[in-house]
Amino acid sequence: MRDYEYTSAFAREIELFLAYKESLGFYGRSRRWYLLDFDRHCAANGLADFDRETVEGWVIGMDARNPGGYRSWMSYIRDLGRYMAANGRTDAYVLSGSFAARPARPTPYLLSEREIGAFFGAAWELDARPPLSWEMACFFGLMYACGLRTCEARGLAVGDVDAGGGHIDVLWSKGSRSRRLYLSGEVAAALAECGSRTADAFGADREAFFVNSAGRPISPCAAGTYFNRIWDAAGLARPEGGRRPRPYDFRHHFAYANIERWAADGLDVMAMVPYLARYMGHASFDSTLYYVHTSPGFLAGYAGMAAPAGRLLPEVGFDA
Repeated sequence: MRDYEYTSAFAREIELFLAYKESLGFYGRSRRWYLLDFDRHCAANGLADFDRETVEGWVIGMDARNPGGYRSWMSYIRDLGRYMAANGRTDAYVLSGSFAARPARPTPYLLSEREIGAFFGAAWELDARPPLSWEMACFFGLMYACGLRTCEARGLAVGDVDAGGGHIDVLWSKGSRSRRLYLSGEVAAALAECGSRTADAFGADREAFFVNSAGRPISPCAAGTYFNRIWDAAGLARPEGGRRPRPYDFRHHFAYANIERWAADGLDVMAMVPYLARYMGHASFDSTLYYVHTSPGFLAGYAGMAAPAGRLLPEVGFDA
């Protein structure tokens, strides 16, 4: 059953475009949602020409309703125009490049070593229904030790985790950039124990490696909820203003920790960026360079430091 129903004059083209994107491995729901909004706008206003007035009218209206917000959704309507033009609709308007997504880099909450230690101390003692009572420490530990995105940890299937072989496979990640990540011995051992306990309770054929008490994959909401529960159980304070801690900050910490360790070891950090980019699943080095240039202790101490690259990922376990 489809999640959304398109009813405008462009419904068929939108559905074909979405099917084409999915054939390339792009399954994002946000694309469907924004194109549904466009579809409803066109249906409500009787718009049947995919021309500049129709497209820019919707874009300007959407932007006005979300001032200062992300504008990555503009790429969806631009790509739809390109798809239509390439498939016989030569009159289809392709959104001008003057409508560009605002560069948006969320300011991370910089986790301290004290906070990380206290967090995992509380995580291993989490008071929750099985299997979350033993899974959450491994779930967040994997994000911390391997720099996973939250969705990547949630999306791990049982077959993606080879604790005996010391690696996990991150499949169907952002932009379909799959990769194999190698684990430290401590992380591999913790995953083996976690997987064994969950298999005893829910079977080895469960839907995901990490599941909730109903045997279903952990939801994005649950990941945030349990992160906050553990944070509070650890007695950690929340800042009055500014950025609040969240699960994704373990990924930020992974990048910062590696950059600063390489700099402290006298390595050429810029030579190491390709390795970090590949490990973290970045589409380009620009995403990785963001961590280099915002690393809190890096810029002041790096000037003039360079050495042959070495000591590749990973180097951390669950301990800070």
